[in-house]
Amino acid sequence: MNEPRITVAVLARDNEPQIADCLESAAWADELLVVLDDRSSDATADIARAMGARVVERRFDDFAGQRNYALSLATTEWLLFVDTDERVTPELADEVRRVIREGDRAGWWVPRRNLIWGREIRHGGWWPDYQLRLLRVDRARYETERPVHEVVLLDGAAGYLEAPFIHHNYATAREFVRKQRQYVGYEARILYKGGVRPRPWTYVTQPLREFRRRYLALEGYKDGLHGLLLCLLVAYYYGFVVTVELGRLWRNASC
Repeated sequence: MNEPRITVAVLARDNEPQIADCLESAAWADELLVVLDDRSSDATADIARAMGARVVERRFDDFAGQRNYALSLATTEWLLFVDTDERVTPELADEVRRVIREGDRAGWWVPRRNLIWGREIRHGGWWPDYQLRLLRVDRARYETERPVHEVVLLDGAAGYLEAPFIHHNYATAREFVRKQRQYVGYEARILYKGGVRPRPWTYVTQPLREFRRRYLALEGYKDGLHGLLLCLLVAYYYGFVVTVELGRLWRNASC
Protein backbone atom coordinates (compact mmCIF):
# COMPACT_ATOMS: atom_id res chain seq x y z
CA MET A 1 0.00 0.00 0.00
CA ASN A 2 1.34 3.44 -0.99
CA GLU A 3 2.10 5.94 1.77
CA PRO A 4 -0.25 8.96 1.76
CA ARG A 5 1.44 12.11 0.54
CA ILE A 6 1.27 15.56 2.13
CA THR A 7 1.70 19.18 1.10
CA VAL A 8 2.83 21.85 3.51
CA ALA A 9 1.27 25.15 2.46
CA VAL A 10 2.35 28.61 3.62
CA LEU A 11 0.54 31.90 3.04
CA ALA A 12 3.08 34.69 2.71
CA ARG A 13 3.59 38.39 2.10
CA ASP A 14 6.91 40.15 2.70
CA ASN A 15 8.14 37.42 5.04
CA GLU A 16 11.79 37.44 4.01
CA PRO A 17 13.13 37.19 7.60
CA GLN A 18 10.96 34.14 8.44
CA ILE A 19 10.31 32.11 5.31
CA ALA A 20 13.57 30.12 5.24
CA ASP A 21 13.26 28.81 8.82
CA CYS A 22 9.58 28.06 8.28
CA LEU A 23 10.17 26.01 5.11
CA GLU A 24 13.24 24.29 6.56
CA SER A 25 11.08 22.97 9.41
CA ALA A 26 8.69 21.53 6.78
CA ALA A 27 11.32 20.06 4.45
CA TRP A 28 10.10 16.54 5.29
CA ALA A 29 6.85 17.11 3.34
CA ASP A 30 6.27 15.69 -0.13
CA GLU A 31 5.43 19.13 -1.49
CA LEU A 32 6.14 22.68 -0.32
CA LEU A 33 3.64 25.27 -1.55
CA VAL A 34 3.79 29.03 -0.96
CA VAL A 35 0.73 31.10 -1.86
CA LEU A 36 2.16 34.60 -2.14
CA ASP A 37 0.11 37.77 -1.81
CA ASP A 38 0.80 39.59 -5.08
CA ARG A 39 1.53 42.79 -3.14
CA SER A 40 4.68 41.20 -1.73
CA SER A 41 7.79 43.20 -2.63
CA ASP A 42 10.72 41.55 -0.86
CA ALA A 43 12.76 38.38 -1.53
CA THR A 44 10.22 35.94 -0.04
CA ALA A 45 9.49 34.28 -3.40
CA ASP A 46 13.15 33.89 -4.36
CA ILE A 47 14.07 32.34 -1.00
CA ALA A 48 11.11 29.96 -1.14
CA ARG A 49 11.93 28.79 -4.66
CA ALA A 50 15.57 28.27 -3.69
CA MET A 51 14.35 25.94 -0.94
CA GLY A 52 12.33 23.86 -3.38
CA ALA A 53 8.89 25.37 -2.81
CA ARG A 54 6.33 25.93 -5.55
CA VAL A 55 5.42 29.61 -5.38
CA VAL A 56 2.08 30.80 -6.76
CA GLU A 57 1.04 34.44 -6.61
CA ARG A 58 -2.58 35.42 -5.98
CA ARG A 59 -4.31 38.73 -5.51
CA PHE A 60 -5.29 38.86 -1.84
CA ASP A 61 -8.99 39.04 -1.04
CA ASP A 62 -9.06 37.50 2.45
CA PHE A 63 -7.41 34.69 4.40
CA ALA A 64 -10.20 32.20 3.78
CA GLY A 65 -9.88 32.79 0.04
CA GLN A 66 -6.11 32.28 0.16
CA ARG A 67 -6.46 29.03 2.07
CA ASN A 68 -9.14 27.66 -0.24
CA TYR A 69 -6.88 28.50 -3.19
CA ALA A 70 -4.00 26.61 -1.56
CA LEU A 71 -6.25 23.57 -1.09
CA SER A 72 -7.14 23.69 -4.78
CA LEU A 73 -3.45 23.68 -5.77
CA ALA A 74 -2.32 20.74 -3.63
CA THR A 75 -1.22 17.66 -5.57
CA THR A 76 -1.38 15.39 -2.51
CA GLU A 77 -4.12 13.78 -0.41
CA TRP A 78 -3.30 15.79 2.71
CA LEU A 79 -2.31 19.39 3.40
CA LEU A 80 -0.81 20.99 6.49
CA PHE A 81 -1.07 24.78 6.76
CA VAL A 82 1.92 26.39 8.49
CA ASP A 83 2.15 30.14 9.11
CA THR A 84 5.45 31.90 8.43
CA ASP A 85 5.99 32.50 12.14
CA GLU A 86 5.38 28.84 13.02
CA ARG A 87 7.83 25.94 13.06
CA VAL A 88 7.12 22.23 12.67
CA THR A 89 9.03 20.22 15.25
CA PRO A 90 10.40 16.75 14.38
CA GLU A 91 7.90 15.30 16.87
CA LEU A 92 5.00 16.99 15.08
CA ALA A 93 6.26 15.84 11.68
CA ASP A 94 6.41 12.24 12.93
CA GLU A 95 2.90 12.43 14.41
CA VAL A 96 1.49 13.93 11.21
CA ARG A 97 2.96 11.10 9.15
CA ARG A 98 1.52 8.55 11.54
CA VAL A 99 -2.05 9.88 11.66
CA ILE A 100 -2.43 10.38 7.92
CA ARG A 101 -1.27 6.81 7.47
CA GLU A 102 -4.13 5.69 9.72
CA GLY A 103 -6.54 7.74 7.60
CA ASP A 104 -9.55 7.67 9.94
CA ARG A 105 -10.12 11.45 10.16
CA ALA A 106 -10.94 14.28 7.74
CA GLY A 107 -8.74 16.69 9.67
CA TRP A 108 -6.62 17.20 12.75
CA TRP A 109 -6.30 20.02 15.28
CA VAL A 110 -2.70 21.01 16.07
CA PRO A 111 -1.75 22.69 19.39
CA ARG A 112 0.59 25.69 19.44
CA ARG A 113 3.20 26.82 21.93
CA ASN A 114 2.99 30.62 21.80
CA LEU A 115 6.19 32.59 22.37
CA ILE A 116 5.17 36.20 23.03
CA TRP A 117 7.52 39.06 23.96
CA GLY A 118 10.37 36.66 24.58
CA ARG A 119 8.65 34.02 26.71
CA GLU A 120 6.18 31.18 26.39
CA ILE A 121 2.61 32.05 27.44
CA ARG A 122 0.66 29.10 28.85
CA HIS A 123 -2.55 30.70 30.14
CA GLY A 124 -5.19 33.26 29.22
CA GLY A 125 -6.31 31.20 26.24
CA TRP A 126 -2.83 30.90 24.68
CA TRP A 127 -2.42 27.18 25.35
CA PRO A 128 -3.14 24.70 23.88
CA ASP A 129 -4.44 27.16 21.23
CA TYR A 130 -5.61 24.38 18.88
CA GLN A 131 -5.67 25.17 15.15
CA LEU A 132 -7.44 22.97 12.58
CA ARG A 133 -4.55 22.84 10.11
CA LEU A 134 -4.02 19.25 8.98
CA LEU A 135 -6.68 18.61 6.35
CA ARG A 136 -7.77 15.91 3.94
CA VAL A 137 -7.77 17.96 0.73
CA ASP A 138 -10.95 16.52 -0.76
CA ARG A 139 -12.90 16.86 2.51
CA ALA A 140 -12.14 20.41 3.66
CA ARG A 141 -12.87 24.01 2.68
CA TYR A 142 -12.89 27.35 4.47
CA GLU A 143 -16.03 29.29 5.29
CA THR A 144 -15.94 32.34 3.00
CA GLU A 145 -18.13 34.38 5.34
CA ARG A 146 -15.34 34.28 7.93
CA PRO A 147 -12.40 36.08 6.25
CA VAL A 148 -10.14 36.21 9.36
CA HIS A 149 -9.71 33.67 12.18
CA GLU A 150 -10.98 31.31 9.53
CA VAL A 151 -13.42 28.45 10.05
CA VAL A 152 -12.86 25.09 8.34
CA LEU A 153 -15.84 23.12 7.08
CA LEU A 154 -14.98 19.41 7.23
CA ASP A 155 -16.72 16.48 5.62
CA GLY A 156 -16.02 14.11 8.49
CA ALA A 157 -14.59 13.99 11.99
CA ALA A 158 -11.48 15.76 13.31
CA GLY A 159 -8.92 14.50 15.81
CA TYR A 160 -6.41 16.22 18.10
CA LEU A 161 -2.65 15.92 17.80
CA GLU A 162 -0.34 16.00 20.81
CA ALA A 163 2.85 17.49 19.32
CA PRO A 164 2.63 21.30 18.89
CA PHE A 165 3.73 23.96 16.47
CA ILE A 166 6.26 26.41 17.87
CA HIS A 167 4.66 29.81 17.28
CA HIS A 168 6.98 32.82 17.35
CA ASN A 169 4.06 35.12 18.02
CA TYR A 170 4.49 38.88 18.59
CA ALA A 171 8.09 39.79 19.29
CA THR A 172 7.10 43.20 20.70
CA ALA A 173 4.03 44.95 22.11
CA ARG A 174 4.12 47.29 19.10
CA GLU A 175 3.81 44.33 16.73
CA PHE A 176 0.88 43.01 18.78
CA VAL A 177 -0.93 46.35 18.57
CA ARG A 178 -0.29 46.68 14.83
CA LYS A 179 -1.76 43.26 14.06
CA GLN A 180 -4.79 43.73 16.30
CA ARG A 181 -5.62 46.96 14.48
CA GLN A 182 -5.81 44.92 11.27
CA TYR A 183 -8.05 42.25 12.78
CA VAL A 184 -10.64 44.35 14.61
CA GLY A 185 -12.17 45.67 11.40
CA TYR A 186 -12.72 42.10 10.17
CA GLU A 187 -14.28 41.09 13.49
CA ALA A 188 -16.62 44.08 13.53
CA ARG A 189 -17.81 43.36 9.99
CA ILE A 190 -18.54 39.74 10.92
CA LEU A 191 -20.67 40.90 13.87
CA TYR A 192 -22.39 43.51 11.71
CA LYS A 193 -23.29 40.92 9.06
CA GLY A 194 -24.68 38.76 11.86
CA GLY A 195 -27.01 41.56 12.94
CA VAL A 196 -25.26 42.29 16.25
CA ARG A 197 -25.90 45.86 17.48
CA PRO A 198 -23.87 47.45 20.28
CA ARG A 199 -25.80 48.92 23.22
CA PRO A 200 -24.53 51.93 25.20
CA TRP A 201 -23.44 49.74 28.12
CA THR A 202 -21.56 47.21 25.96
CA TYR A 203 -18.73 49.72 25.43
CA VAL A 204 -17.92 49.11 29.11
CA THR A 205 -19.26 45.64 29.83
CA GLN A 206 -17.74 43.90 26.80
CA PRO A 207 -14.08 44.75 27.57
CA LEU A 208 -14.63 43.98 31.25
CA ARG A 209 -16.17 40.62 30.37
CA GLU A 210 -13.28 39.78 28.02
CA PHE A 211 -10.67 40.75 30.62
CA ARG A 212 -12.37 38.70 33.33
CA ARG A 213 -12.58 35.70 31.01
CA ARG A 214 -8.91 35.89 30.00
CA TYR A 215 -7.36 36.91 33.31
CA LEU A 216 -9.49 34.97 35.79
CA ALA A 217 -11.41 32.13 34.10
CA LEU A 218 -8.48 31.25 31.79
CA GLU A 219 -5.89 32.03 34.49
CA GLY A 220 -3.93 34.65 32.60
CA TYR A 221 -2.61 35.88 35.97
CA LYS A 222 -0.37 32.81 36.11
CA ASP A 223 1.83 34.34 33.39
CA GLY A 224 2.69 37.29 35.61
CA LEU A 225 3.13 40.76 34.11
CA HIS A 226 3.16 39.35 30.58
CA GLY A 227 -0.20 37.72 31.24
CA LEU A 228 -1.70 40.89 32.71
CA LEU A 229 -0.60 43.06 29.78
CA LEU A 230 -1.84 40.56 27.21
CA CYS A 231 -5.23 40.24 28.91
CA LEU A 232 -5.58 44.02 29.06
CA LEU A 233 -4.66 44.47 25.39
CA VAL A 234 -6.96 41.69 24.17
CA ALA A 235 -9.82 43.09 26.26
CA TYR A 236 -9.21 46.57 24.85
CA TYR A 237 -9.11 45.52 21.20
CA TYR A 238 -11.68 42.71 21.16
CA GLY A 239 -13.94 44.26 23.79
CA PHE A 240 -13.79 48.01 23.29
CA VAL A 241 -12.31 48.74 19.83
CA VAL A 242 -14.41 46.10 18.06
CA THR A 243 -17.53 47.53 19.72
CA VAL A 244 -16.60 51.06 18.61
CA GLU A 245 -16.05 49.88 15.03
CA LEU A 246 -19.32 47.94 15.10
CA GLY A 247 -21.18 51.05 16.23
CA ARG A 248 -19.61 53.04 13.40
CA LEU A 249 -20.80 50.49 10.83
CA TRP A 250 -24.38 50.72 12.10
CA ARG A 251 -24.30 54.53 12.14
CA ASN A 252 -23.00 54.64 8.56
CA ALA A 253 -25.71 52.21 7.45
CA SER A 254 -28.45 54.45 8.83
CA CYS A 255 -27.18 57.58 7.08
